Amino acid sequence: MNNDTTYKIRPAGRHILTIGRDLIQDNYAAVIELVKNAYDADSPDVNIEFRAHPDRSGYTIVISDHGHGMSKDDVVNKWLVPSTQDKWVRKKSIAGRILQGSKGVGRYAASVLGTDLLLETVTDQHEKTTVYLEWRAFEDAKYLDDVEILVETEKVYEPSGTLLTINGDDESLAEWSKERFEKLRFELKKLTPPMSNILYNEDSIDKFNISLTVKGFPGVDDVKETIEPYPLFELFDYKISGVINAKGKGMLTYSSQKVRNTVEEKIPFDLGKQTGCGKLDIDIRVFDREKEAIAALTKRGLKEESESPFGRLTARQLLNYYNGIGVYRNGFRIRPLGDVGYDWLKLNARRVNNPTLRIGSNQAIGYVQIQSRDDSGLIEKSARDGLKENAAFNRLQEITMKVISELEIRRYRYRKDAGLSRPTIKLEKNIQGLFSSDELIDTVQSHLSKDGVNKTTIGKTLELINQDAQEKNKIADEIQTIVAIYQVDATLGKIVNVILHEGSKPLSYFNNQIPNLKYWFESFQKTGNREEYEKIIRIVNGMVQNAEIFVTLFRRLDPLTARKYTIRKPLKLKKTIQDIFILFETEIKSDNISIEIKGPDDFEYSARIQDIYSVFVNLIDNSLFWIREKETDSRKIVIKLIMDGNSLRYIDYHDTGPGIEPSLIESEVIFEPGFTTKPNGTGLGLAIAGEAAARNNLELEVRIFDAGAHFRLQPIMENE
Repeated sequence: MNNDTTYKIRPAGRHILTIGRDLIQDNYAAVIELVKNAYDADSPDVNIEFRAHPDRSGYTIVISDHGHGMSKDDVVNKWLVPSTQDKWVRKKSIAGRILQGSKGVGRYAASVLGTDLLLETVTDQHEKTTVYLEWRAFEDAKYLDDVEILVETEKVYEPSGTLLTINGDDESLAEWSKERFEKLRFELKKLTPPMSNILYNEDSIDKFNISLTVKGFPGVDDVKETIEPYPLFELFDYKISGVINAKGKGMLTYSSQKVRNTVEEKIPFDLGKQTGCGKLDIDIRVFDREKEAIAALTKRGLKEESESPFGRLTARQLLNYYNGIGVYRNGFRIRPLGDVGYDWLKLNARRVNNPTLRIGSNQAIGYVQIQSRDDSGLIEKSARDGLKENAAFNRLQEITMKVISELEIRRYRYRKDAGLSRPTIKLEKNIQGLFSSDELIDTVQSHLSKDGVNKTTIGKTLELINQDAQEKNKIADEIQTIVAIYQVDATLGKIVNVILHEGSKPLSYFNNQIPNLKYWFESFQKTGNREEYEKIIRIVNGMVQNAEIFVTLFRRLDPLTARKYTIRKPLKLKKTIQDIFILFETEIKSDNISIEIKGPDDFEYSARIQDIYSVFVNLIDNSLFWIREKETDSRKIVIKLIMDGNSLRYIDYHDTGPGIEPSLIESEVIFEPGFTTKPNGTGLGLAIAGEAAARNNLELEVRIFDAGAHFRLQPIMENE
């Protein structure tokens, strides 16, 4: 007997509430979904009214627009159909606006706001359609199609548009406190970007205004206002903006308002490949958070809506409340990207390692305007809680961070020149200066002589100072040694990943073959089979070969893993540099980079081998990163030992990477501890290299070069 039959999927009655209450994040998101629907209807405005009942039994929300309205057919076959593809297929409104809704569920956000909904919509053909929904009916119904909905139509002579009336009970009323309405105002202010030219073309007359009315809520001041962005956006300290096309090319503009009469800087941007997330329109404003910087905001014109200036505390609170880099599509923000505390770019984690250079999320206000899903690959989540974290989203993060890095570099340079940054620490000189007694001896001798103290007493006093100075000099030497060891350890850390990568293959061989060796050995003991013996020999030979790889790897690290910081001794400089390159052998081969080291083979230079490693490991590490990052056609690192007879005149080091911006070279900022142009760099590499060179009577300097980076390592004359 065949009992097979067919069935249909029947959504449960509460399915409507699932895609409404359960998917929409909060009350604010629900209001925003209904605002977007008004925009999609080509309305020039949307009016949001919250009115509490006098007896405090509940409230009424009325959301109205002056759009083209919906016909009965639209209501029955689109508005009442969950997850309809209508907007997804149409893409644009009748007037040409890019449609905000695409999931077909935004209208059910009304279930978050109240217990029922009355829809009244009028077309320009004078057709008025009315629908009344009670959300409890869907909770009680077993299946969705069990709920009968009355749709009424009549002929009227009223303006076109849509009116949504939502009633909430006393529990819902209690949720709307003063803080909640402030949060709603904040969300509406951030809904559209602060720069109107993003939402509207410069030549367009298409405008969309949002008004909010709040009346009669306990403990809440009545409000009636047109929503406008906060004025903070125009009062930035630093700004970077521009458009990057889908091919990865664009022009950025950097400017600052820290001082008057500054000139905007144009920065060519070339990613060297497709963005992978479409065209991006970026505008990011950054604020310093020092007391003086916050006070300067009011001088630039930061005022409250009452036109009175903000106090410093209020200005700081506003910055705390309003910061965030939002992502906008077709003029509307994709929540929660840009919410305070939602650090989707991970700025704060990045700043922890380098607070002098990097900015935190509470210092930035701005936006990234993205294209449609088809053009960008950036997909909004169904729950309206951001973008799906796919490859396109990763590229969006990466490119935005590159743009921010351009601002950070220029901000760092300005703050350094203006004395706003943390003072630079020149370890070697500062340690020596800390324990130097020459100036003290001269001062004491001068004062004692003027006071008529006899020469014997002066001599004994100066002798005591000298003895103390000698003891402190010993301490200074010990501190310098410890600093040098830590710098060597930092250099060692740069190549640990390289060593681990190369060691993974032999380690894998041991992991896989040791069980096999044990198995065949036990089997051979029982059988004495010749074939099993040969298998054992092959495995053992493989282990010997892979053990030699380990020995070679660890031998490379020997100069950096010495327990004590070695003294200066004659080193065959060319051979030492060649050995350092061996550390990066695998990377050099995989990236197809050629290496040239020119100079006499037998020339010796007196130096500490750990310091020479520190200098060149950091230079090579930077070269490999930037050659790989910028995918340069020519891939080469060239080192030349230039001699003056039997003495070293200088060592030239240059690569064919993207080079270093001349302004960074002229300011010498690249040697400052903490300064870096790498997206996640620590800014210690060149600082360590410079200190290591100085310990060996060498000076590391950078030079302007047409093609790539150019460093010169030059001996310092002993009498200088």
